[in-house]
Amino acid sequence: MPEKEKKTEGVSRRDFLKFGTIAAGTLIGSTTLLAACSPETVTETVTNTATKTATTTATATTTTTATTTVEVPFRAAVSTGYIVYDSKKCCGCVTCMATCSLVHEGEVNLSLARIQIAQNNFGKFPYDIQMAVCRQCEYPACVQSCPTEACHVDEANGNVRVIDQDLCIGCMACIAACPQQPHRPVWDALKQKATKCDLCLNTPYWDEDGGPGGKQACVEACPMHALKFVSTMPAQQETEGYDVNLRTANWAVMGLAENMEAFTIRVMAGENGRISGPGRGSAFIVYPGGSVPITITPDEGYQVADVTIDGVSVGAVESYVFENITASHILTASFEPAG
Repeated sequence: MPEKEKKTEGVSRRDFLKFGTIAAGTLIGSTTLLAACSPETVTETVTNTATKTATTTATATTTTTATTTVEVPFRAAVSTGYIVYDSKKCCGCVTCMATCSLVHEGEVNLSLARIQIAQNNFGKFPYDIQMAVCRQCEYPACVQSCPTEACHVDEANGNVRVIDQDLCIGCMACIAACPQQPHRPVWDALKQKATKCDLCLNTPYWDEDGGPGGKQACVEACPMHALKFVSTMPAQQETEGYDVNLRTANWAVMGLAENMEAFTIRVMAGENGRISGPGRGSAFIVYPGGSVPITITPDEGYQVADVTIDGVSVGAVESYVFENITASHILTASFEPAG
């Protein structure tokens, strides 16, 4: 019987090459899979090389390339005009909607208004109004989706996003692409075309000039002054940059002058007279831009000697009105015997 071959410690050169090649292939396959699944945001080429060398004459080398591409959103030239609003100031009268359709279409038709006002009848004031105006988006999906370039950026008029009615084929691509709810492009069922806010660039039934350098019918018509034209792009996150606080000091009586700094008008009367204002007490709270009328009344047999505002004399007056208030003030009055 031939003597059985003895096993030796270690791995033969043949086995090393065999298993080394398998390990290299496994490593490269795993790397390729990870590269293919990586959530890259731009196009990138990844090259991985695995090499195993058993001797100076035996080498196993494999190279794999993986490419991932993600489309970058379309960004248009920045518009020079926007409409912001205060939904807490809006009363839901839809005057803006009626005016919009009138100046653009020559008729009062809320379905054709390029601004939309929605009121929740079960909502609680002042959170029951939703105002939907075209955002003149930084990344206008309506422009990107239009197959005929009817919806485009009007470079000659401040980069306003508009729809050319002559080029519109009524495919509704802009309506479907708009990420806002309700969608800002509006469907004209009679013309079978889409329209959208153009900041009143094209208003055949209005004699005023519109666009970024002109007037906007909705802003001019709003009885509550809940709409405002601005030239700086608002923040694009949801509605944060567009739903702004346009309330003045008069809204403080309803508790709606939020985020407004309050000032105090204090009054101090000397002996033999009194000072009265718009409320009881000797201090009156007022918001920026507000006014406070003050009356100085001497007792019988006395007259006003002097009135000072923050230590500066304004004379022996019996009335004074603080107007367009931007700071707190102190009014003092002194009295003397008449005659």
